[in-house]
Amino acid sequence: MEESDSDPARYWSFLVDAIGTVRPSAADTLRPVVSGSHGDELVVVPALVNVLADLETPVIIVVDDYHLIDHANIHRGMERLIDLCPEHVTIVIATRVDPPFRLGRLRVRKKVCEIRAADLRFDASDAIGLLGDSGRVLDSADLNRLCERTEGWAAGLVLAGLSLGRADDPHGFIEAFDGADELVVDYLSDELLDGMDDEDRQRLLETSILEQLSGALIDAVTATVGGATWLLDTAGHNQLLIRLDRFGVWFRYHHLLRDLLRLEAERVIPDRLAELQARAAAWFEAQGDLHPAITHRLAAGDPQTAARLMRDYGVVLLRSGQIATLGALLASLGEVKKTTAACAYLQGWCEYIAGNYSLAQEWLDLTLELVPPSFDRVQTTALQVNIALARGDLAAALRIAREMTAANQFATHHSDLPNACGAAFAWAGLSTDARRALTMAFEMATAEPSWTGQVLALVYTSIVEFDDGPPTSANQAAIRALDKARELGLSEYHGVAPAYAIRSRTDTDSVAAHRHALHAVNLARRSSTPLWLGYVLALCGDELLDLGDKSGAALLVEARSVLDRCADAGIAEAYLTRAESRHRVASPGRERTGVLVEPLTDRELAVLRYLPSQLSLRDVASEVYVSLNTVKTHTSAIYRKLGVRDRKSAVQRARDLRIL
Repeated sequence: MEESDSDPARYWSFLVDAIGTVRPSAADTLRPVVSGSHGDELVVVPALVNVLADLETPVIIVVDDYHLIDHANIHRGMERLIDLCPEHVTIVIATRVDPPFRLGRLRVRKKVCEIRAADLRFDASDAIGLLGDSGRVLDSADLNRLCERTEGWAAGLVLAGLSLGRADDPHGFIEAFDGADELVVDYLSDELLDGMDDEDRQRLLETSILEQLSGALIDAVTATVGGATWLLDTAGHNQLLIRLDRFGVWFRYHHLLRDLLRLEAERVIPDRLAELQARAAAWFEAQGDLHPAITHRLAAGDPQTAARLMRDYGVVLLRSGQIATLGALLASLGEVKKTTAACAYLQGWCEYIAGNYSLAQEWLDLTLELVPPSFDRVQTTALQVNIALARGDLAAALRIAREMTAANQFATHHSDLPNACGAAFAWAGLSTDARRALTMAFEMATAEPSWTGQVLALVYTSIVEFDDGPPTSANQAAIRALDKARELGLSEYHGVAPAYAIRSRTDTDSVAAHRHALHAVNLARRSSTPLWLGYVLALCGDELLDLGDKSGAALLVEARSVLDRCADAGIAEAYLTRAESRHRVASPGRERTGVLVEPLTDRELAVLRYLPSQLSLRDVASEVYVSLNTVKTHTSAIYRKLGVRDRKSAVQRARDLRIL
């Protein structure tokens, strides 16, 4: 692990890739689960446990340097993985500090075997292996004394071994040597670096900026040749250079040595560090490895080039669900991201996924200000629609969706676009348009492939069938969505909550219906989108009350509080109103009828067209050039003729009648 791996999607993807080195089929199954769920441990861990349980032979998973991970979701996931892990799978966590697991609980359940500092202390027989030829010239008393002086600390013994060969008086050296951690820097500086020739010392300092080393990378950074040979030779006699692969290509410095070298480099060659960082960045960029390229550009004090690289790499992180990594890189750009359209757009997605919809809209507005006239603004449309839906502004989302449909834009972009537009049509009750867009979204997501795109297209299709089809059709659509989610390892993804709710409302088995309703609510509560949550609460509250479970009433009350935050909740609002009326949870309103009570006048139609917006009635009056009292009169007439009580119900009723 490295510090940059404290991103759930990134962490679990690396763990899955590690499993893939010995069980490729297992990794192939798990990769879409990780990327599709943004590394959600509630989704990833059950899928991981199921895949591991199917393996026929033992597997050992080693996570090294776990102390560098500081993300609470990763810690929760790892603890759960340990708790549920099949017996033929062993998980080894190497860390300098105790991980924030409930270790007492794991100990009681005999789920953990701990190897601590005392167990790792080297005795005289162990020390000989670390000291090499230097250790063989020591008598047993000196060997024991050295182990005592270093407290059996392996790195301390390695350091001692590096100098023993040059010591005229090994016994005197051992008496003077102190392997305590706080003195290591002084020791390394005085003994190790000062004892090297100038060329080796210079190469160590110049490459200290690197997290990992290869011959080609060293040559590029130091502007020399022979880096690969130097690595192998150095690793052969210096155990502070650690091999990372079986082929002898990649290495890293021991953390103690790396930290010392960086301090020394800042003292000796401070004016060259930016240039070295830029060389490293250029090498990684040429290799197509953009993450280290960006971090080195930032370290070189070149955020503009880093921002340019983010245009491509940011989309990769977004598609793979590595939102924490994306957010951290964008944060490191500072003010530069406010001057780059691609970075502002990516920041908008980060805020949207985090549930900060107002901030997401601000970043999207900034993106549209920054892009040149030649820019294809359709690229931002999926985010625009999603933000509008998340804020409960269905009218805005629907307006964009209609523009995209009229311009036939779906086929030329990512499946996010038809999925978002299909969702807008679905929430508006426009079933024909929704089915067309969602069918295309599913086909595109399958071809890309986008696993969450496939599942969401099917979930929204089940919403359409439930609103505009027989119960059997809705039930089949919900089952299809859930089967696809299960196939892709996304059965615990919160996005499938509406499918569980619809299956509950259409299931003939009351026990299963009750179970599906409770599960739908639990999943939906992990979503921050009011429209999504309110719809699921309305369906499940309705179903539970029908089943005699009085807890359903509280769900309907909660659904009302959630949907009231939406300017326009579409079919979710209409369904909730009917459910409230049937169960007398709220004051019953007029039932919807199949025809208008009375046709709307031209003036009333003009006012109606403004009701889906967030304009106040006073603003509407200004738009249609009449007084506020006149608009109020027209609005009251609209409500009466549509058979509704309020503005949001009038909007959805007008959509149902194809007036809007």
